[in-house]
Amino acid sequence: MRRILGLRSRRGQSLVEFALILPILMFLLLGMVEMGFAISHNVSIQTATRQGARVGSILVNGDTHCPPGNSALLAATVDPGIIAAVEGALTSTGSSANMSQVTLIEIFGLSSNNTTLGTDKFTYSPSTGHFVASGTPGWPAVGRCGAVTGTLPNGGAPRIGVRITYTYKFLTPLGSFLSLFGTLFNNGQITMTDQTVMALEPPKP
Repeated sequence: MRRILGLRSRRGQSLVEFALILPILMFLLLGMVEMGFAISHNVSIQTATRQGARVGSILVNGDTHCPPGNSALLAATVDPGIIAAVEGALTSTGSSANMSQVTLIEIFGLSSNNTTLGTDKFTYSPSTGHFVASGTPGWPAVGRCGAVTGTLPNGGAPRIGVRITYTYKFLTPLGSFLSLFGTLFNNGQITMTDQTVMALEPPKP
């Protein structure tokens, strides 16, 4: 009789211990899964900024071999070309990112002493499914050729950068749980930012 009571007592103790440990195990498991998703999304936006900066570094002001003068018509194709490269990377087969969660794309110039030369901003348009210009361009493509010839102020010879601000939304219940403990993971989401900066290198004649 005592042996049976002892077995029941140990079984009950094991169930209580398991019930206490289970939430911790589930939290760790969800944390690992969510981290994997977040890293995948972050890698996708990193790839997109690299693609955009690479295209921008070659196009410069839109003209062949970056001559000093350029038409506004050719320059008008530069930023759309950069945005198209970013969109292509975000929607590629291996990308985990969702374009509608990109809150801002910035195309900016940096001089050799890291002075910001200006920024062109683009936001996502749900009606078109693409990114559209937002506000007045702060770094028009028509003048970027001067960067290569060293005629720009603030140090000259700048680089072009592409920055993406992305809202990552948790894909597991972990986000809802963490949102109860403060504003760090408000509404089960976090803001990711990545940028790539490259030298302006138009094709040589």
